[in-house]
Amino acid sequence: MQIPTNHFKKAIGAGKVQIGCWVGFADAGVAEALSPCGFDWLLLDGEHGPNTPRTVLDQLRATAAYPVNAVVRPVEANVALVKQYLDVGAHTLLIPMIDTPEQASLMVQATRYAPDGIRGMGAALARASRWNQVSDYVNQANSEICLLVQAETTLAMKHLETIANIEGVDGVFFGPADLSAGMGLRGQPSHPKVMEAIFRGIDQVRAAGKAPGILATDNALAQKYLDAGALFVAVGLDTSLLVNAATQLAAKFRSTAAPVQR
Repeated sequence: MQIPTNHFKKAIGAGKVQIGCWVGFADAGVAEALSPCGFDWLLLDGEHGPNTPRTVLDQLRATAAYPVNAVVRPVEANVALVKQYLDVGAHTLLIPMIDTPEQASLMVQATRYAPDGIRGMGAALARASRWNQVSDYVNQANSEICLLVQAETTLAMKHLETIANIEGVDGVFFGPADLSAGMGLRGQPSHPKVMEAIFRGIDQVRAAGKAPGILATDNALAQKYLDAGALFVAVGLDTSLLVNAATQLAAKFRSTAAPVQR
């Protein structure tokens, strides 16, 4: 059995745009329902969504049969937690709140087996290796792991050029909500000053030969980031898609329906 090719890593490395959707319900049924919808990638959110390695495992299994790439976001940049997510079969990780080159370098180390890194050896227990049924997994795994780090503070933006140039960092994801708060513009992620900072950041990441990414659920805003050079862009959020559609549907019929006579 061969190790699966990380098609997401291959695509962004080749400069091919990847369109994604955020999955925050932490439910395998939701993840599977979104899998054949045409997105290139789905973000399984363990930072703001109530996910654990066990619930992520269920969603990885649910999405595996479909032509979509799962990207997993842990709750924090934690070496032991990274090990667990890799072992249950995550190939691409999005690590939140990376502010310094040192933090980014530690996450590179966490995703690699020694001597290239510090990922704990335990392939016989890991779904990632199909419980040692993937031929020579430990010598192939490093090259198929995709590491994305989040720049979402003013400190991260200060260090962005260095972070983006670290070997082993495949992409940098910008967080407009947190960045706007740090810039004194809380609740204004599309403020011109925030967007200007992100546009500069996209240029810096592309100059380093890496992939910039972002979440933008406003269609026009998403297109602006794509036009600016973002390569992996999430354009939808499962919770918002459901709530907005349900609210609009209810409002449509409540506004036209005759009062019920009792």
